[in-house]
Amino acid sequence: MSKVIISTDKAPAAIGTYSQAVKIGTTVYLSGQIPLEPQSMQVVSDDFAAQAQQVFQNLAAVCQAAGGSLNDMVKVNIFLTDLSKFATVNEIMSQHFSAPYPARAAVQVSALPRGVQIEIDGVMEVPSTN
Repeated sequence: MSKVIISTDKAPAAIGTYSQAVKIGTTVYLSGQIPLEPQSMQVVSDDFAAQAQQVFQNLAAVCQAAGGSLNDMVKVNIFLTDLSKFATVNEIMSQHFSAPYPARAAVQVSALPRGVQIEIDGVMEVPSTN
């Protein structure tokens, strides 16, 4: 199987040497999304909840470009600069996903790109088009 690079202008452009996502067969590996507004490439807000909402919107845009949706994600990795914000992440995630939920990890890190408070990456299994 060959790899297919997924790209959309509805999510922030890559700010480094990576693709927004890479698809191999029906599996899509999504790069980490931070709370950048796609058109301006600026951090959406200093507010944590607004940052988390933007990250999920960015992930949704990449999932859609790959032929799926957030609910097709099978694994989500959440990186937070303050693990005490985890309850807020759960609340916001419940607005974007429906059960059954993906497998998930959440870890606190010392810093993230552009000084943001949250980054999320993951793996999606695209529904077969056969």
